[in-house]
Amino acid sequence: MKRYAIYVVVVVGLAALGGWAYHTQHAPPRPAVEIATANPASGAKPGAAPSASSGGASAASAPSGGGSQSVAPGGQRSGAAGSAPAGGGGGSGGPRGPVGVEAARAQAMALTEEVFAVGNLRANESVVIRPEIAGRVVRIGFTEGTLAKKGDLLVELDRSVLLAQVEQARAELDLSKANYDRTADLAERKFVSASAKDQAAANLSVQQAKLRLAEAQLAKTQIFAPFSGVVGLRNFSVGDYVREAADLVVLEDVSQMKVDLRLPERYLGELKPGQAVEMRVDAYPQRVFRAALSALDVQVSADGRALVARGLLANPESLLRTGMFARAQIVLKERGSAVMVPEEAVYPMGADIYVYRIIDGKAMRGKVITGLRREGRVEIVQGVTVGDLVVTAGQIKLTRDGTEVRVQNQSAADGQRGGAGGSPGGSPGGAAGGQGGQGKGPPPRPAG
Repeated sequence: MKRYAIYVVVVVGLAALGGWAYHTQHAPPRPAVEIATANPASGAKPGAAPSASSGGASAASAPSGGGSQSVAPGGQRSGAAGSAPAGGGGGSGGPRGPVGVEAARAQAMALTEEVFAVGNLRANESVVIRPEIAGRVVRIGFTEGTLAKKGDLLVELDRSVLLAQVEQARAELDLSKANYDRTADLAERKFVSASAKDQAAANLSVQQAKLRLAEAQLAKTQIFAPFSGVVGLRNFSVGDYVREAADLVVLEDVSQMKVDLRLPERYLGELKPGQAVEMRVDAYPQRVFRAALSALDVQVSADGRALVARGLLANPESLLRTGMFARAQIVLKERGSAVMVPEEAVYPMGADIYVYRIIDGKAMRGKVITGLRREGRVEIVQGVTVGDLVVTAGQIKLTRDGTEVRVQNQSAADGQRGGAGGSPGGSPGGAAGGQGGQGKGPPPRPAG
């Protein structure tokens, strides 16, 4: 029975202790008692406020301190304005220090405006050798893949039949000529009429034409090179019978090559003959071939809205061949002193592009017009001049135009004109201003 009573007392004690702890943690804080400062102008009586000695916390309004003060239960005052961190601008503290940014100088660089295109190579002159008449091949006058000069015999066909026709036409011409001479003599002596003489003259002209026709047909049995060039591969042999207009062999002048490039029509106004072209081919990836535009097509293709521009390039080593795929770039414009800044210096805002220039230690925002981009740099057509110091990092911290800045990257700071680093005491001054905010104005009047 005694042990049971002890258990009951222990349980009741623990319950009471738990209730007290809960009440202590969840009880609402006691409100601070406001102490009204006597103000002669307002007519308030100093004795109207409760006394600070009653144990309650009180706050006094400082006339120029910039904040309220509270009186702790122990009587110690802690000012809200006076407790602001140094340089935080509490009350009427000093200005903040310069904003740290990175910068670089605008440089003048030689710049070329280019357009890239692809195209196919072709020989300067190319022809497929075809016979004008049918016949049997009796002679091949070339070696495959070698150079043939203009006028060299390439192919000869059997000419025996045509040669006989020439001889026949020549004999008939001789007969017609003799007949005409006799008729003309008789006509002069009035033994034949003038019409007989005219008939003999006509027969003579016909026979002359027949001879020329036979000789022309005979000449077609021999095919000569129309220009100097490299002869391709043949698919016939001596003794083959070839038909009229059959493909025999290709002859190409590869001393010069043409490259036909397809370009968008928007470049039509910027292309003109004589512009430089740099070209690469897969067969020689490490080599650059240089050409020049020679002509522009008179039409723009309706399907792809593309313009064909033709370039000419020398091929003295005969490295290039017809049908090669070429990657080319055409120089449209050249600028010797383009103003270039890092890409990080420009930033868009709406439809415009801006750059921060550092002038006398202050970041001044200005609208710019950009041009070409090359290897991490942007051309500034308008808005920046060579030598200007522009912000490349930290623009987000520049909340207003004219913010004082401090260049952090040493390479750009060496060339800075003294404005950005000319206020080393700004940050300490801000801290001092924050501390000065605590001392401004008279101290609060003690209660009672």
